[in-house]
Amino acid sequence: VKYWGKRDSKLILPQNGSISMTCDGLSTVTTVEFSPEYSQDTIIINDDELKKDEKDVLGHLERIRNLAGIKHKAKVVSQTDFPVAAGLASSAYGLAAISLAATKADGLNLKQKDLTILTRQGSGSSCRSICEGFAEWHRGERADGTDSYAETIANKAHWPDFRMIACIVTEAKKKVSSRAGMAQTVATCPYYDGWLRTVTEDIRIIKEGIHARDFSVVGKQSEFNCLKMHALMMSTKPSIIY
Repeated sequence: VKYWGKRDSKLILPQNGSISMTCDGLSTVTTVEFSPEYSQDTIIINDDELKKDEKDVLGHLERIRNLAGIKHKAKVVSQTDFPVAAGLASSAYGLAAISLAATKADGLNLKQKDLTILTRQGSGSSCRSICEGFAEWHRGERADGTDSYAETIANKAHWPDFRMIACIVTEAKKKVSSRAGMAQTVATCPYYDGWLRTVTEDIRIIKEGIHARDFSVVGKQSEFNCLKMHALMMSTKPSIIY
């Protein structure tokens, strides 16, 4: 069930809840080091230093520093085996890894729920990447975001035959980032209210399908949710095609 649209862009609170599957066959290995010797934050992804901080990783590091009560700058080194910003939540799991590594380096031992809340503030989808198996990101109702978090609704052992097959057709970055695309949809799509009215039912049906290990239920409802999201994008001004 797709996440598409924010009701609070600063705290990254979603317009709707969502469900994803964490793929343990795809990985990122990330190290974070805080040191008084560093004069500025440095982020290296797949041997390339980050020059354009589209995901505000620097802001997320500052958020973690404030939480830990430290001021040292950081060096972040990340290696991933999947193209960055090409889709399939590649940037989300990257930020999830940074959150985990940085909080450990800072001496923060956060419970998983608190870690997902922190990670959500850097990138919405990344909060689900903290969790194993099938993960649900709760929309929440509170303005401060304390009830908008992710949790595992079924671990990978629950449905061991379930697989995702990913076919990489291009390693190019998306022309329109998800962050920009969803803001555009919320602002201009005439059908967005219909999406919000129906997505809760999608979540209910898919959760039941996951718990029952009913592939047909999960597959059909996931496809329906996906087609609705693409319809939103195509009816956004200007249209977005992913």
